[in-house]
Amino acid sequence: MAGITYPAYSAIPLSASGLAKSGAGVLGGIYVGTSTALTIKVWDSLTASGTVILETTSALTAGSFINLPVAFSTGCFITVGGAGTFTVLVA
Repeated sequence: MAGITYPAYSAIPLSASGLAKSGAGVLGGIYVGTSTALTIKVWDSLTASGTVILETTSALTAGSFINLPVAFSTGCFITVGGAGTFTVLVA
């Protein structure tokens, strides 16, 4: 379609809390690889503070994909509850 552009996302694999990207960007989605009561909280921050972008309230299922896109301005920091592996798509 004319006039629509889509960003190329970088795939950032994580299994613990951490910074997916610093600076402004777009969170395109999250793919869950494995899950043992895995929950995540995504912050527009360089640490686990500030504005919450996304918070899961129930355990995520392995093989699921959270389709977003949502913009962030400071950074994309993710905290983890439970255990599991997941891939964050950021641009």
